[in-house]
Amino acid sequence: MALFDLKTLNSALDELQQEKGISRASVVEAIATALAAAYRREYGKRGQIIRATFNPENGDLEFRQAKIVVDDTLVREENEEPTNAEDHRSRFNPEQHIMIEDARRIKKDATLDEEISFPLESQEEFGRIAAQAAKQVIMQKIREAERASIISEYGEREGEIVTGHVQRFERGNLYIDLGRATAVLPYDEQIPGERYRQGERIRALLLRVDEGVRGTFIRLSRSHPRFLTKLFEVEVPEMASGVVEVKGVVREPGSRAKIAVFSNDEHVDPVGSLVGQRGVRVAVVTSELGGEKIDVVEWSEKASDFVKESLKPAQVMDIELNEDENRATVQVAEDQQSLAIGRGGQNVRLAARLTGWKIDIRSTGGEAEAVKETPSETVEELAVDAAVEQSTDAEKQTEGAELTNPEGNEDRDIASPKVDGETK
Repeated sequence: MALFDLKTLNSALDELQQEKGISRASVVEAIATALAAAYRREYGKRGQIIRATFNPENGDLEFRQAKIVVDDTLVREENEEPTNAEDHRSRFNPEQHIMIEDARRIKKDATLDEEISFPLESQEEFGRIAAQAAKQVIMQKIREAERASIISEYGEREGEIVTGHVQRFERGNLYIDLGRATAVLPYDEQIPGERYRQGERIRALLLRVDEGVRGTFIRLSRSHPRFLTKLFEVEVPEMASGVVEVKGVVREPGSRAKIAVFSNDEHVDPVGSLVGQRGVRVAVVTSELGGEKIDVVEWSEKASDFVKESLKPAQVMDIELNEDENRATVQVAEDQQSLAIGRGGQNVRLAARLTGWKIDIRSTGGEAEAVKETPSETVEELAVDAAVEQSTDAEKQTEGAELTNPEGNEDRDIASPKVDGETK
């Protein structure tokens, strides 16, 4: 009587390979390991090393006992005590070890630490406890193989967009079914204000694959700046081909983003490429991000030009750079002042994070409405707080405090290359 129904077994092996990506060889190895464990529990002796080989095609099953080749430098006799504290030799076990002299009688070229195996009587009847242990070993090996398969497949896709369906909600986290694996979209990686329904299709950035004691976790993000970049790569062929290059991205997810682009071909307009005819390309990305407003600006090696661009849609009249303090003083018309600052200081805040310059906004009437302190390598938080003081010549002067980003996303900005005050 066969130990397995080979037809059913091979069908299960094919199904595991197709649906879970687990190779037949790894499952067959798991079965052999489980059978060896069951044999050792039911028929073996304490300390024995049992190996099993199993052929799923014809059902052939073979058990062998393995012994490790040792000598006096690796083991001590059964009744011998350690000679000193530095004697780390293990005790000789005839079920596990074979002295090299004896091993060379069996195999002339035997070497230390080599395994020599001896055939054992085949068995097909196992007790309930042994069978349960075998089942546990098989399930554990399959889980390990599935984990390795997930890491191999999704680990290579970090930084790419993946598509799945909403599976369930748990404590604010969203679990996404990717087909072969389940990923998690944490609450802090979601776009504020977005709502999802079970079964709904969703796209996100594959942030990273974490392997922990409780399994493998695929972490997704929709709030990361790189998600915005990847969405544009799908819509803009010029970006996918490398003609248009992204120099910097900053976001306040769900509200507003700025992306700085540069064209390596003077005949290609980088801003127009991303915006598209009648704004169709940027509109697709905006729709995917739940209406997040996106400012596409042209990157420049000249800091003054880049700062002007970063403040769009506001029109800048003049700009003065203080390279010692890394500060830019920008002059705008009175009707452009609120546009340059943005609601809650958002526009100037994002511009400062994008360019890396501290920005003061001054109107033609002499008012300074915002001072932006750029994020350093340690990533300082930003704040907006305009203060108005009366000067001695009766002109109003406004000194802004630091800009604060309550979401704390500045540490994830895709930073623009450092630009100086002069053209390189």
